[in-house]
Amino acid sequence: MKVFDYSVLIDRTWDNEIISYLTQIHEYKGKQELYIRQKPVELERLIEIARIQSTEASNRIEGIVTTNARLKQLVENKTTPKNRDEKEILGYRNALSIVHENYEHIAITPTYILQLHGEMLKHTAFSYAGKFKTTANEIAKTLPDGTKEVIFTPLEPYETSDAVASLCETFKNELNRGIIDPLILISCFVLDFLCIHPFNDGNGRMSRLLTLLLLYKSGYMVGQYISIEKAIAETKESYYDTLAIADYGWLEGENDPKEFIKYMLGIILSCYREFENRVSFAWETGAKSTSYDIVKHYAQTKIGTFTKQDALIACPSLGSSSVEAALKKLVSDGTIERLGSGRKTHYVRKDS
Repeated sequence: MKVFDYSVLIDRTWDNEIISYLTQIHEYKGKQELYIRQKPVELERLIEIARIQSTEASNRIEGIVTTNARLKQLVENKTTPKNRDEKEILGYRNALSIVHENYEHIAITPTYILQLHGEMLKHTAFSYAGKFKTTANEIAKTLPDGTKEVIFTPLEPYETSDAVASLCETFKNELNRGIIDPLILISCFVLDFLCIHPFNDGNGRMSRLLTLLLLYKSGYMVGQYISIEKAIAETKESYYDTLAIADYGWLEGENDPKEFIKYMLGIILSCYREFENRVSFAWETGAKSTSYDIVKHYAQTKIGTFTKQDALIACPSLGSSSVEAALKKLVSDGTIERLGSGRKTHYVRKDS
């Protein structure tokens, strides 16, 4: 049986890059409450945006997609799913909401993990929703010629339940001891969860839900405001590369989690930096600024082209019509230039 023991991490010496990541993330965590108190209205808007982006990105990584309009309606509970992909998207939305709203009351146990998986696949016809795998699975990559290459073989089904229980227990024990940094433990937990690959389907999406859950339970709330799933989707190649490095020798207990830890810390830090940028932008524009002033400030600090949706995300205090009117005025007065038309419309500063 695969047994996990995170106490061995106490004796690890981490390189300067990991130490730097940890130090900076801890600093951002210290400023987190200040940000949340200062701009509650804008942050509520960020939560809405992050939930849409997280739902879209985590499913897109697995090839589960729908249109932007349908996605927004599904996340906002304004429509019902039309096909299998949309059923899975709705399920992820619901599981994500559970994590966001109830993280303090969700224990890190096999039972809760199974229940989350069941919620995620609740609207599908899959018989394995909320159950550990019953058939062996493999992690493979598709080569340029279309053939698949197996890059990792996880545990067998009969080993899975005990392995997840051992994983949860060692994580809880070391977290309670308070010796190993929680961010190190969280990264190792996610890596080991992926290596166990406990479900017939949905392992990647579950790993991202558990990442958020573990971060929230340790006080790192950035994922509520900035989509960690989107950050992972945008660096998908690096994600798979570091996972392949970190799981080498895992079955024999000889793998080194360092590269995956480094990747996860880099993702979390990038999200905190984005969070600070969004809050700082809200402070700089101020409560008395007009929608025109706010969008103009955004446009003048933006490098390269941007869309109306980009401006909406960057200016969470404004609605769609306000941003659209501001962009139209900025084009008219020569501050920005409009490129393309229809869905391909984007903008750029005139001084570029």
